Amino acid sequence: MIITTTNNIDGRSVTDYLGIVAGEAVMGANVVRDFLASITDVIGGRSGAYEEKLNEARQIAIREMKEHALRLGADAVIGVDLDYEVIRDGMLMVTASGTAVKVR
Repeated sequence: MIITTTNNIDGRSVTDYLGIVAGEAVMGANVVRDFLASITDVIGGRSGAYEEKLNEARQIAIREMKEHALRLGADAVIGVDLDYEVIRDGMLMVTASGTAVKVR
């Protein structure tokens, strides 16, 4: 399945719009990760633990969106948008949404 942030796919034509599809992932961080991230904040640098968690959440959200599109019979998802939110201390949310389409 083609998944793209663009509204069209080079060399392909959209033949049918099947609707908006989305996937969400809410990930909790743990005390050790929070503590290590706070140290990284003080000394500077990147927080590998949080980056790993964000990557995992993004992959889950995209996978759920793709599964939703497959259930609709889609060949592709276009116009994909990824959003990241902190919904409370230690809770990260990633959403992926786009338009499920048939292409030829």
